[in-house]
Amino acid sequence: MITIIAAMQEEIDLYLSKMKQETQISYAGITFYRGLLAGKEISLAVCGIGKVNAAMCAQLAIDHFSPQALIHSGVAGGLAPDLKPLDLVIAQSLVEHDMDTTHFGDPLGQIPRMKYFDFPCDPTLAEYAKQSAEEAGADFRTGLIASGDQFVASHEKADFLYSQFHACACEMEGAAIAHVCCLNELPFVVIRAISDNARTGAFMQYEQFLSQAAALSAQTVMGILEKI
Repeated sequence: MITIIAAMQEEIDLYLSKMKQETQISYAGITFYRGLLAGKEISLAVCGIGKVNAAMCAQLAIDHFSPQALIHSGVAGGLAPDLKPLDLVIAQSLVEHDMDTTHFGDPLGQIPRMKYFDFPCDPTLAEYAKQSAEEAGADFRTGLIASGDQFVASHEKADFLYSQFHACACEMEGAAIAHVCCLNELPFVVIRAISDNARTGAFMQYEQFLSQAAALSAQTVMGILEKI
């Protein structure tokens, strides 16, 4: 069993259209779809926006389906200056940028009393993701993704996150899912398609971007499933 989690319904519709033997069940208001995708048994869910929703969805999936791995995909804002809309970022690790106990001497992003600063993706799954992105003809890069319960729209905030963490991209769910997976010792990978770059002003119309990004992400994730 492999679990796939996305933040929005539009990001899973392509998976649902290709799944076989689909059934569904709900826990805590989150609907999980089960079936076969690329020959693998899959549980698939929309977690909703933000870190709490994402963490709850990941833990529910782990508790109820005992997956062997978890894949999280979606959209993100670019921070690295060379990223452009529809590029992919394959996370090497993720950090919660809005965790702030610097008053006590911790670095920004450090969760107190945890061994992790940033949560590392499984290297094998990340390598599969890179191979799949290459096969899909996507422009991609690997690096750190910064997550927080903030929509980053200003140059100042984007510049700060890039300089503070040297993060490639920022979004609102990935590090929370990574946090839960690390605590459960579950292999995971996070893949994000870039919707805009707040540091350069590059962007696409949302409606145009979402359909293209969903197709590109789905193609990449299905490539990973074929390799697992």
